[in-house]
Amino acid sequence: MRLRDEGQRNMRPNNFRRLNERQVSELVVASRDGSDISAVFQTGELIEAPNWTPDGKWLIYNADGRLFRISPDGSDGPHRINTAPVENLNNDHVIAPDGKSIYVSSNDSHLYRCPIEGGVPVKVSNDQDPARLFTYYLHGISPDGETLAYVGYERGGGKTVTRICTIPSSGGADIELSDGSCAVDGPEYSADGKWIYFNSEAAATEPGHAQIFRMLNDGSGVEQLTHDERVNWFPHAAPDGTIFVYISFPAGTLGHPADKEVIIRTMNPDGSNKRDIDSFNGGQGTINVTSWSPDSRRFAYVRYPMLDLGSGLID
Repeated sequence: MRLRDEGQRNMRPNNFRRLNERQVSELVVASRDGSDISAVFQTGELIEAPNWTPDGKWLIYNADGRLFRISPDGSDGPHRINTAPVENLNNDHVIAPDGKSIYVSSNDSHLYRCPIEGGVPVKVSNDQDPARLFTYYLHGISPDGETLAYVGYERGGGKTVTRICTIPSSGGADIELSDGSCAVDGPEYSADGKWIYFNSEAAATEPGHAQIFRMLNDGSGVEQLTHDERVNWFPHAAPDGTIFVYISFPAGTLGHPADKEVIIRTMNPDGSNKRDIDSFNGGQGTINVTSWSPDSRRFAYVRYPMLDLGSGLID
C-alpha cells in the first residue's frame, strides 16, 4: 500500500509532535480476538487516537490539532472535520452515544462540544484559578451521554497532580473522584455506566509503573485489575460490555511516550483472560481514546513503523 496524505496537505506548521524521519502512521483495524488485523490507511503525517462513530460509518482521528474522518476500510477519506476557531486540539476526544456530537480537549486547557459533521465548538469546561495551571484531558463519556470523565492535570506550586474527575457534558460543576495522591489517567466508563476504568500508579513500587484499575462511578470501590511487570494504560470498553482493550508498555516506562515496543491486549471486565493482540512500535497516539466498532467485533489503533526504503512501500 502506497503512502497517502490526501485531506491533510497544507496544514499550518505548529509545535505538535512530528514523526521521525522515514516513519509513517498506520491506521489499523483488528478483530477482537486478533485473528484479523488490517492496515486500512498509511500516511507520512502523524495521526493519532481513532474513534469509531456509533453508526459504524467512520473512524475519526486527530492530526496536527485538527480532526479527520475516514471510512473503516480506508476507501473514503480522509475528510477534515472543521472545528474552527478551535484548531489546537490534542488527541483526547470522545463521541456522544447518539452520534450527533464530538467532545474534544484543546491545548488551551479546555473541553468543547462540536457537531459531529463539524461546526463552531461550544466550551463545556470551567475557568479555573490561573495559579493551579489546570488542564482538562478528556477520556470518557457515560452511556447516557450526560457526563464526561476526564483527567484534571495541574502544575501549580511546582508540583504535578492528576485526578480522575467528571463534569456534565452540557457544562456544570467539576467533581473530583480521586484525591491526587498518585498519578492517574485514562478514565472511561464501563458499558453499563456502573464503573470507571483507568490507569493508576497507586500500587507502584517504582515511578511510572501504572496498572489498570476500576472504581464505581462515585469514586468508591477501587479495584486493581492488572498485576504485571509491564506498564498498562488506557482501558477501553467494548459497547457490549464483555471485553476491554488496553495498551501495555515495557517495564520501566515513564508515562505514555511515543516510539516504544508496545503490546495491544484485551481482557474481561474483571481483568481476567488477558490476551495479546498485536505488538509494534507505538505508544502516544496509538489508542488514547476508545475505538471500538458499535457491534463490538473490531477496534482501531495506530502503529508507527519505519518506511522500507528499498521499495518505497509499507509492508
